[in-house]
Amino acid sequence: MIGIIDYGLGNLTSVAGAVEKVGFEPVVTAELDELEKAEKLILPGVGAFGDGMRNLRERNLIRPLTEMVVRRGKPVLGICLGFQLIAQSSEEFGLHDGLGWISGRVVRMAPGDDTLRVPHVGWNELFQVRDCVLFEDVPPDALFYHVHSFRLAADDPEIVVGESDYGGRFTSVVQRRNVFATQFHPEKSQRHGLTLLRNFLERT
Repeated sequence: MIGIIDYGLGNLTSVAGAVEKVGFEPVVTAELDELEKAEKLILPGVGAFGDGMRNLRERNLIRPLTEMVVRRGKPVLGICLGFQLIAQSSEEFGLHDGLGWISGRVVRMAPGDDTLRVPHVGWNELFQVRDCVLFEDVPPDALFYHVHSFRLAADDPEIVVGESDYGGRFTSVVQRRNVFATQFHPEKSQRHGLTLLRNFLERT
C-alpha cells in the first residue's frame, strides 16, 4: 500500500491514478495510522509553499512524518510543491520554514533568457547528473512536464541527481538516502514519468 499524503493541496487524483497504473495500491489520506501502515509515501502538491506548510501543521502531520521519514527511513517521493516542502525554507511570499528533510532553500526562478516567462510551464529534458535508482530504464533525453515559479537551491550538491534547463540549469531531482523528490510531475509525464514512478515504488 502506498500512502499519498493529503494535506489539502495537490493533484491527488492524478497521482493516485498513476500509482494504480503501475500496479500498486494508493491510499489518499491524512490519517496517521494509514500513513504508518503504508510501505512508501508520496508527498504531492500544487500551490504556495506557505499554504502547504500551514496545512501540514494544522493536520498535525509535520512531526509524525518527520519521524517516519528521517528517523525510521520510510521511502518518500516529493512531487512539485512536495519537492519544495522537504527543503529547509522558502522565500515564496515571505520567508517560510520547510520540513527540513534536505538541506537547501527554495528561491524564485530567474531564467537567464529574458524571453522566458515565469512560471515555467512545459516539457523539458532531464539531465541525469548522478546515478539514481529513479533513472533505471529512463533514457538520457527523456522529457518531463514542469509547472513552477520557484526552484531549489541545494546546499549539498551531492543530493542533486537530476537537472533541467530553463534559461539555465536548475535542480529537478534530488535524493538523500530514502528521500526522493522531483520538481516535475511524473504522473503527467506519460511513459517516462510512469517508469520513474515505478522505479520509486519497486526499487527503493
